[in-house]
Amino acid sequence: MSFFAQLDLSVIGPSLPFIWTGLLFTVKLTLIAMTGGIILGTLLALARLSPIAPLAMAATWYVNLMRSIPLLMVILWFFLIIPLLTGKPMGAENSAIITFTLFEAAYYSEIMRAGIQSVPRGQVMAGQAIGMTYWQTMGHVVLPQAFRNMLPILLTQTIILFQDTSLVYAIGAKDLLKAAEIAGKNYNRPIEMYIFVAFVYFVICFALSRLVKHLQSRIAIIR
Repeated sequence: MSFFAQLDLSVIGPSLPFIWTGLLFTVKLTLIAMTGGIILGTLLALARLSPIAPLAMAATWYVNLMRSIPLLMVILWFFLIIPLLTGKPMGAENSAIITFTLFEAAYYSEIMRAGIQSVPRGQVMAGQAIGMTYWQTMGHVVLPQAFRNMLPILLTQTIILFQDTSLVYAIGAKDLLKAAEIAGKNYNRPIEMYIFVAFVYFVICFALSRLVKHLQSRIAIIR
């Protein structure tokens, strides 16, 4: 008897409520970490490019630290150590949201820094020539172009973020992978559930990757 003949895909239907709940948290975590990460990452990028040496050094230290530590270790640190320092449990879901936002900010920061540096220096000088301050020039001239230039790469990093959310499984957060484990135990069919969830990850990531490719072609036309 072949491997596929032994699968019982009929358990997928009854387990969809579990999967849906896990998917909602995974999407929620991805969107919050993406939004917070881009905002914080942009601030870090501006700090790294700032002429204020202590500010640039602090931002550089933060980015390099986060990028040199495995994400799983950071997740465990926040989940285990922060409650010891504060004296209050943070919960797996809150811990995951904070961890991913702070961790992803370091990666979004490098993307935004490259985007800011891709804007011709002449446009910065032109903004300053008409009386704009440094922050006005960044807000009205540089950042809009940097976001447009880096949008495909930002979305690519978000796809990676979506895949990495499965690591919260290690602290018991009820994400898509954890939902598959629960459903697999309930129906005693773990293999079917893991295969189905892998298919869900593939469909979502493939759709997002096609969107990135489309945006790349659109931005190339605009240029």
